[in-house]
Amino acid sequence: MRKARTSNTKSIAFRIFAGIISLILVVLLAGLIYQVFTLNLLPGNLTISVSVLMCILTLLFLVLLNFASQRVWSRVISVLLCIILGAGYGLGNLYLYQTAQTLNSITNSNEGKIKNTISVISKSADIVELKDLSGKNVGVLKTIDAQGTKESQDDIAKQDVKIQTQSYDNLNAEVKALYDGEVDAIIMNEVYRPNVEEIEEYTNFSNDTNVVYQTVYYTNDTNEALVVDDITQNPFTILISGNDTYGTIDEVSRSDVNMLVTVNPVTSTVLMVNIPRDYYVQTSVGMDKLTHTGMYGVEETKTTIENLLGIDINYTFRVNFSSAEDIVNALDGVDIYVEEGMAVERFNADWSLQGVTEGWNHLDGKRALAYARERHAYVDGDIQRAKNQQQVLEAIINKAASSTILTNYTQLLQSFSGAFDTNMSTDEITTLIRYELQALPQWKFENYVLRGYGDMAVCASSNMELSVVVPEDYSVQIASQKIQTVLDGGSADEVVDEYQTESGGVAEGYIEQENAEAYGQYYYDPNQYYDSSQTYDQSQTYDQSQTYDQSQTYDPSQVYDDSGVYDDSQYYDQSQGYTEGTDTTYGQ
Repeated sequence: MRKARTSNTKSIAFRIFAGIISLILVVLLAGLIYQVFTLNLLPGNLTISVSVLMCILTLLFLVLLNFASQRVWSRVISVLLCIILGAGYGLGNLYLYQTAQTLNSITNSNEGKIKNTISVISKSADIVELKDLSGKNVGVLKTIDAQGTKESQDDIAKQDVKIQTQSYDNLNAEVKALYDGEVDAIIMNEVYRPNVEEIEEYTNFSNDTNVVYQTVYYTNDTNEALVVDDITQNPFTILISGNDTYGTIDEVSRSDVNMLVTVNPVTSTVLMVNIPRDYYVQTSVGMDKLTHTGMYGVEETKTTIENLLGIDINYTFRVNFSSAEDIVNALDGVDIYVEEGMAVERFNADWSLQGVTEGWNHLDGKRALAYARERHAYVDGDIQRAKNQQQVLEAIINKAASSTILTNYTQLLQSFSGAFDTNMSTDEITTLIRYELQALPQWKFENYVLRGYGDMAVCASSNMELSVVVPEDYSVQIASQKIQTVLDGGSADEVVDEYQTESGGVAEGYIEQENAEAYGQYYYDPNQYYDSSQTYDQSQTYDQSQTYDQSQTYDPSQVYDDSGVYDDSQYYDQSQGYTEGTDTTYGQ
């Protein structure tokens, strides 16, 4: 009798336990189906099929648990099966929840707000707090960043600190006044710090100075998308703007990377067009470097590029250095193929990092970022850097679209959250993901980099003469035509750049007299242009101060005479080119 009661008690306990497991399983299933339909990542038919399949599987397991399991071993097996199924549903709920949260953070990041940080900076060891500046002279910019200066001054006044201000026309003059002791401190937007440190005299600006006080305020970036009707059937162009900062994405900064990605989902073509960061272009505040447009928000960068190329940009993605590192690390690194002659022993961006060798290289986040930023190691400088950036982006896309991301899915989502923002809607992003899962397109990647030549020019954002890249009109036209061709359903390769080889170098014959000024800083003799390896023959180049004067080219019939000087009507002046005179020997 006692044995029967014990057995009956155990049976009741198991039923209660089975009921609890059943309830948990049903709740997890309901939540998973709800998230699947809400997120809408899977194609419609597949969503229904998966949901029905999960319901049938759950029902079978519940029947087995509650009605078919009578013996101990069968009950143990049915419980284990239900626990495994429940764990799968729980993991699915977690993944989908994180996906929804990540998409929401990307598409609603900062709600179009740009963070501006205005610093009060001093060189004096005696000035460490704002109150130490009471009654002292503080340098301000006369017209540059007028709003930031006003925000800082108003904030200082609220702290009951009275200062005397001295106005300056540009950054150089303001910083010079600080170093010369004309003022005790300066008010400067932190976005200008890299500009200051690019000036040779102030490369140690951050080490020489200290931040006494900071004011933070937010401005609006009204960056509206030019929405396409069906993102899986109509082509579109995205601007990827890479900020030259670490940390949060909302911090105002220069746009260090400016890449246009034109996607045609019908032809499965992706065209990546890079624009040099120092391109000297017309902006809303005047002629300036393209990189400086980022200081006014991504909308300013977008509008400037649209006007330059005569195109429409549909969407924008904004990332920074931290974003790139985190995403590559979440993908367990990316693989990059380095062409012959393009190996780098150490990266200038970070000498502690190992460079790249010829052939395939597996790069983690830090090395991938350094590779994408490297330019000093290459003859082509910014042009090669742009190609590296295209390589890294293509590698990220290929890795993210592969099945390997499933092993690091949670880490990848965490790297995406807060890593970048976009004006593309959540529905548009999920539609693209759904299209990728359903169609599995074999994307064809095409590339182009705009060209220009180096010069010095006054930049509106700093009212200073800086090193710039003057756009080559022909290259700008080719870029515009390539983008339009991809939008129209063709291949960018159909638009031929007469001065570019298939590998992306400059074709022989391009550096002839009529085109020499359109490329680089150097003039070339028509018979001394690029060799077959596409590198400069350093023994036959003229530096920027020794360019040919086309009106006074060298006459081959006028060679050295016995005294070692040129014909007295035409000799070579080392600093000016061929001029007239009689008393100067041929330059060394």
